[in-house]
Parts: sequence; C-alpha cells; structure tokens
Amino acid sequence: MKQEFYNLQIHTKGQNLYEFTDQTVKWIKDNKFENGIINLSIQHTSASLIVQENADPDVQTDLINYFANLAPMDDKLYIHNTEGKDDMPAHIKSALTNNQISLSIKNSELLLGTWQGIYLFEHRLKSQKRTIIHHYLGD
Repeated sequence: MKQEFYNLQIHTKGQNLYEFTDQTVKWIKDNKFENGIINLSIQHTSASLIVQENADPDVQTDLINYFANLAPMDDKLYIHNTEGKDDMPAHIKSALTNNQISLSIKNSELLLGTWQGIYLFEHRLKSQKRTIIHHYLGD
C-alpha cells in the first residue's frame, strides 16, 4: 500500500468551469499508480469540484446560468457581503456542490465515464489562485 500527495494550482479568470482531468491523469501515469482511490479536495469555500460532461460546452454554460439564478448576486438578499456582491452567492454554490471527490483507479486508468471530466467550478467573479489536493491511496 502506498500513498502520495500532489497540490495542483489552477489560476481562474472568474466564474467558469475549469477542467483539470488531463493534469490528474498525467499525475497518475507519471507515478505509475495501478489500483486505488484518488481523493480530490479543494481548500476554498467559494469554489467547488464537480464531475461533469466534457463533450458539449453548452452543459457548462447551462450550469453557470442555473447556479446564477439559484443564488443571485443581490446584496439585498444577504447579510454577508464582505468581499463583494459575489461573496455569499459563491458560498451558497459551494455548499450545494462538492469540496471533495473520490474516484477509482483501475489498471492505471482513472475510472470516468466516456463524456465525463473533472472540473473546478469557480464561483467568484475575479481571478483566483485555487489549490486542489490530490491524495492517492493504493498499490
């Protein structure tokens, strides 16, 4: 049994989905991981992680629009707005999605569906520097 850690830095440019599947697969291949579990976690409360379709970009647009309607940027709706109009809506979106995801690795392959990718879902309007911790357990 072995375990490894890796911190992936992603620089975002505002609200959007940022796919990082390729970077994760490369880390798996470079380390010759065979079979195990990878846990991904984000150390931020205004961004999240999701597994989502990576074939049709309309899915990403629709998700961004849906969450914008679900948690609108309206200062009259929230008490907490220390960092601007996107502050509390970003926390709500993060609470409704994931701050960590666990995925299986079998025969050195990350087990994702045909049209699935791993995304950082940025909820803030301004550019951010995000850290995604990769934690592998397996052989």
